[in-house]
Amino acid sequence: MINSSTLPSVARLAIRSGNYFKKTTSGFCQGYVQANLMILPSKYANDLQKFFKANEGAFPLLFQSKPGQCDAPLISKSDSDIRTDVPAYCVWKNGERTEVVGDLLKYADVFEDFTTSYLGCSFSFDQQLLQAGIPLRNIEQQCNVSMYITNISCYPIGPFSCNLVVSLRPIPKQLVGTAFKITSPLSKFHGAPVHIGDPGLIGIKDIAEPDYGDALTFKGEDVPVFWACGVTGVEVIKALKPQLAFSHFPGSMYICDTPLDDDDDAGLNDSTGDSCVIDISDEPYFASVASNSTVMKISQLEKLIMTDPGMRGIEGIVVKGDLLKSAMLLSHASSVAIVIGFPCMINAPCLFENDGLSGAVALAVMLQSLGKMVCFLADENTLDVIMESFIKSLLDKGILTNTIPVVSYPFEMDGLKASQFLTEKDGLTPRFDHLVAIERSGVANDGNYYTAKGRDISKHIANIDLIFEVALLMPNIKTTGVGDGGNELGMGKVLEKVHKHIPMGEKIACVTATDCLITAGVSNWGGYALSAALALLYLCPIHDRYVRRSSGFSRSSCDIVKNLPTVEKERKVLEILLEMGLYDGILDKKSLSVDGLAFEGVHKKIIQDIGDVCL
Repeated sequence: MINSSTLPSVARLAIRSGNYFKKTTSGFCQGYVQANLMILPSKYANDLQKFFKANEGAFPLLFQSKPGQCDAPLISKSDSDIRTDVPAYCVWKNGERTEVVGDLLKYADVFEDFTTSYLGCSFSFDQQLLQAGIPLRNIEQQCNVSMYITNISCYPIGPFSCNLVVSLRPIPKQLVGTAFKITSPLSKFHGAPVHIGDPGLIGIKDIAEPDYGDALTFKGEDVPVFWACGVTGVEVIKALKPQLAFSHFPGSMYICDTPLDDDDDAGLNDSTGDSCVIDISDEPYFASVASNSTVMKISQLEKLIMTDPGMRGIEGIVVKGDLLKSAMLLSHASSVAIVIGFPCMINAPCLFENDGLSGAVALAVMLQSLGKMVCFLADENTLDVIMESFIKSLLDKGILTNTIPVVSYPFEMDGLKASQFLTEKDGLTPRFDHLVAIERSGVANDGNYYTAKGRDISKHIANIDLIFEVALLMPNIKTTGVGDGGNELGMGKVLEKVHKHIPMGEKIACVTATDCLITAGVSNWGGYALSAALALLYLCPIHDRYVRRSSGFSRSSCDIVKNLPTVEKERKVLEILLEMGLYDGILDKKSLSVDGLAFEGVHKKIIQDIGDVCL
């Protein structure tokens, strides 16, 4: 009987006897590599290798045979025959599975024109997880791993394209970081997880109904953790529709003679031990990852923007760690709406001050460079007209490469209309994944909107708070508020602290909360810091791989770095705003300043310091 201590050569002989038909090899031959199989006509071999390289998480190639070759000398030094040494094989004709067989001997006459790809399997590291004290339900329950087809597209090459399949392991929440660190270096066997938490975020509707394998039991503090899976190869075959192809039966692997600790180029990455799993959402649970060094740099940014030159008492209303969480949520988002506009300039030609706008532009530029859909959300018939002119000037001055759409928000909105505003025509699909409000006055407890000095500006501002309140009830939309005085949208997250630490706090405090709250000495700085934090995350190989789900290729660092805020760019933005009549809300006069602070003083230094942290 094959068990964890059986040698691979002995296991293969036992499997060859036919006594293990359709059996899972999970838990067999502890300490040895297991492999997924794809057996395709040899004419596809070159494109297939390129496809594997572009999607290494799902397809870590261990060995590719020559046409007709039945052994695999690099990974199986003793007697082996790929036609007989797997518990069960799937036979595919024109993309349809026609049968499951115990061997491929009856196809010997056509095998000469086929190439076998041996791909590292995550079963290879299950024993290491068990040794680290991580329970694995698939082994405990003597069943296959649960496997699911996701909504994640693999990177297409030539005739090859499909969606990623992932395998599930329920992991106790407190051990997820350990599981991540153990599997990260093992890039030959799928490496680190590609998703932690909420299955719905990757298109899995019900984890009790896997596409392949058996459903697993969750206990206690277990959370779902997903690895890229070699069964993605089945989806490749389905999409390719070759006249004839073969694969392993899900869960029934080829067992190699190669020990797991034989690390000749085992894919070890000296940065993987630096990984840090960050919980960023509780209901439903979702976590992201980055290197510890990246997390520390983002913490430095958070401390930088807490500088309080206006002596407003903002240190008492800071939510530490929310800059990191917001940046992580934004890095996973596809579509972001940035809400701007504080109409505090009652006696000026233009109602709106300049704070928040340059920070919003810096954030939008970075989001665009990362491939996100971005728009500005502005009050209908007031700010939206100003923003269109502003964006044109930014394009003319070369600050923007691509335009940023401006979406008008009606002055009158109720709960039903707010829900409709946030979704597509089907009423279910979110229009935006993330809402960010930068220096936007939020509704106070009495239903009015106030400046920091207690001036009522309600008649000049639309109730955009409403869509943030509705979004908090929608699991697929996250929100961030950026402010510097306690009266901005999002400050409801620290309402009691605003009452305690901010002058006139009980009157002006915004009651609307956001998922993340970034408090800065000047709201623009919050936008700069978010932009920089996003750049740091995308420059982090651990986070970049996780966001890409290990499909595709890393971005050029030059593309990211050139879009960081700089003194020169931010000076130009303020000059454009000044020309348009938007100026300092505290000095209440035309000057190259924000919140009573000259640009060439504190603002310039903050921008330089943010750049120094990143570079």
